[in-house]
Amino acid sequence: MISGRARLALCAWAATLMTACALLPLVEPVSWIVQAALLLGVQSGVGAAARRVPLARPVTVALQVLVTLVLLTLVFARAHAFAGLFPGPDAFRFFADLLERGGNDVGRYAIPAPLSDGIRLMLVGGVLVIGLLVDTLAVTFRSAAPAGLPLLALYSVAAGLSDNGVEWLWFLLAAAGYLMLLLAEGRDRLAQWGRVFGTAARGPGSRPPGAAAPVRTGRRIGAVALGIALVVPLGLPSMNGGLLDAAGSRVGRGTGGSGTISEVSPLVSLQDSLNVDEDRQVMSVRTELTDVTDLYLRIVSLDEFDGTTWKPSKRSHTAVPQGPFPTPPGLGPGVGRTEVGTTISTADWYGQDWLPMPYPPSRVGVSGNWRYEPVGMTVAGAGGQDTRGLTYEVRSLLVQPTPEQLAGAPRPAPALEREYTELPDSLPAVVSRTAREVTEGAGNAYERAVRLQEYFTLTGGFEYDTEVAVGSGAQGIARFLRDKQGFCMHFSFAMASMARSLGIPARVAVGFAPGTPQADGSVAVGLRDAHAWPELYFEGVGWTRFEPTPSRGSAPAYTVPDAADSSLPDPARPSRAAPDQPSAEPSRSESCTAEERKLEACGGESPQAAPPTDDDDRTWYVVPAWVLAGLALLVLPLAPMLWRMRIRAVRLGAHGRSEADAAPYVLSLWDELSDTAWDHGVPPDESLSPRGAAARIVRLGRLDPDAAASVHRVADAVEQVLYAPRPRPVAGLADEVRRAVAGLRAPVGRRTRLRAVLVPRSAVRVVWAVSAWWSGVRERVAGMRLAGRRPFRQRG
Repeated sequence: MISGRARLALCAWAATLMTACALLPLVEPVSWIVQAALLLGVQSGVGAAARRVPLARPVTVALQVLVTLVLLTLVFARAHAFAGLFPGPDAFRFFADLLERGGNDVGRYAIPAPLSDGIRLMLVGGVLVIGLLVDTLAVTFRSAAPAGLPLLALYSVAAGLSDNGVEWLWFLLAAAGYLMLLLAEGRDRLAQWGRVFGTAARGPGSRPPGAAAPVRTGRRIGAVALGIALVVPLGLPSMNGGLLDAAGSRVGRGTGGSGTISEVSPLVSLQDSLNVDEDRQVMSVRTELTDVTDLYLRIVSLDEFDGTTWKPSKRSHTAVPQGPFPTPPGLGPGVGRTEVGTTISTADWYGQDWLPMPYPPSRVGVSGNWRYEPVGMTVAGAGGQDTRGLTYEVRSLLVQPTPEQLAGAPRPAPALEREYTELPDSLPAVVSRTAREVTEGAGNAYERAVRLQEYFTLTGGFEYDTEVAVGSGAQGIARFLRDKQGFCMHFSFAMASMARSLGIPARVAVGFAPGTPQADGSVAVGLRDAHAWPELYFEGVGWTRFEPTPSRGSAPAYTVPDAADSSLPDPARPSRAAPDQPSAEPSRSESCTAEERKLEACGGESPQAAPPTDDDDRTWYVVPAWVLAGLALLVLPLAPMLWRMRIRAVRLGAHGRSEADAAPYVLSLWDELSDTAWDHGVPPDESLSPRGAAARIVRLGRLDPDAAASVHRVADAVEQVLYAPRPRPVAGLADEVRRAVAGLRAPVGRRTRLRAVLVPRSAVRVVWAVSAWWSGVRERVAGMRLAGRRPFRQRG
């Protein structure tokens, strides 16, 4: 039968989970609630086990905190932890970065937001923290009424952000969980008090005076908590931005009152810009280019992919070079290029942190506080600098590689290939599978890239639609490949991810597509020209633009193998594919020198040659197995201490006080005194009488007179129950044992006391008990065998 405290712990778990359901409308999908329920169950189970031992209340809470941290490490930061389980500095840094990403995602997406890893950590971690507070207040400290305050905080945040018309349902669910917790605690309290006896008569309906105050206090706190739960959410909708703005009206970081658009930053307001009612002009551009269809204005490159979204890596910035910029990464001398000049004037309401400019820039003339990031070749504002009302000049290179140069590009450096082909484990397997199917038969990375572009623009049946939701979770690319509807973000995300799965370094660029030519020779760039496109890396050419979005921008000439015949790819003619012939040259790993191996400059197996992996093949029991292994690693070293604490609690706890119970009770107290003396360096001597053993403990334990008198009184009680015809109960023996134990601890050093707690010598009794049990089993089995044999009778 379940105990009262275990029932209370179960109700605390259920109340937390029922309140957490109010968070379900905020994100999509809602699968995180299952994970939170499992982890919360483990956390509650650890608390129940610790209270069962029993451990001190602070130790119980500390153990739950430790297990919670291990669980979060196992689920979110396993690759950064010791043995995949124990968090270290790297794991804590990863947690901080993940929480920062989650905070950025909260400010980025409207409700329902995609379930990114950062948001999932915030949800699951928040539920675990609230669950720990509820369990600590309601179960460990037996005060369920104040436990409504953390439940109130969880519900109020969720209700203040949600705006789906069913908030009353989540309120009823959370209130039901809280009331269930209060009722469970009331039942547990009544079970502990039992029947209340008193001399004064009570009329019908009267209740014990001692119980009235807790009941009234619980009701008052419950009523206040439920009332606040109804009032507080009314003040939360005034917050806005991202998840805090259910209407999704936020465009950037501006004040909003003046109509200022503070930035078109990566993916934050891209869809909003494409869907505006009025296509306001953002920039006026004058360029030396004769064909403005190649005039893409790049803001920043997104080269880090976490499975849900792309974002720029954190890199150091330097001063903007006064002279020519360094040669773009990967661009070789044999590739055709032309330097062109462009003058850009931005609107006075357009405040962008990054400087929109053609890629790759070779020189920038701009006033203000700007910084240069050399890897992505971007220029960003510092100290609040932005592009409002700015006019600047950019010299850039128009790189014109040929299809033959791209097709013959060698394999990139291993370090670059590793960085820009990395994909998260959460990426659905359908992405890489579709990429392999689309590019089957292609002979090199260039032909694979062209096949991918043609798949999205011509052969795949995709449609351009700006109304498709941005936040679609970790399965967003899979849904896009299935539904075949989206806008530039979806197309660029999908092509870059598929290119990486094929071993082609890829990233996503965000900026503006070519604008509209004007009569005065300038080009007007408006909000609806906001765009995203993939950039793929080819050694000798560098980062190369591709255009997978249909009806947007222009396909580069070098993406058409027969560019001389037509400026557009011919859908009826497949791209040329060279036969897959094995190379006669040694692989990079075979020809790698010892010095290169030392510097980790050797490439591994080609991603194309590596067997494909399917993320969907993960077995269901991996996480539970790790959880059990982690709990075992935590519990096993503490097993002797936990066993000893449990035995001590049982021996010193309440026992029967009848004459029949006197002997077991006194002998158990004597065993506790003897084992404690053993733990502190006084081993037992079974040959001595109780009185002799007591004198030995006093002498070797260097006990003070009070503690010595307590030991002798316990020994006298033992002799009384052993030799008296009718043993009588002796009052106060447990307190005598406690005084004797304190006397044993006083003269020993800290090391001895610590060893007595963590590695008690008396724990060897468990081994003796198991050995005796096994010997008894063997004797019983041997007796059964002898009984089964028939006796031999000699015939005479």
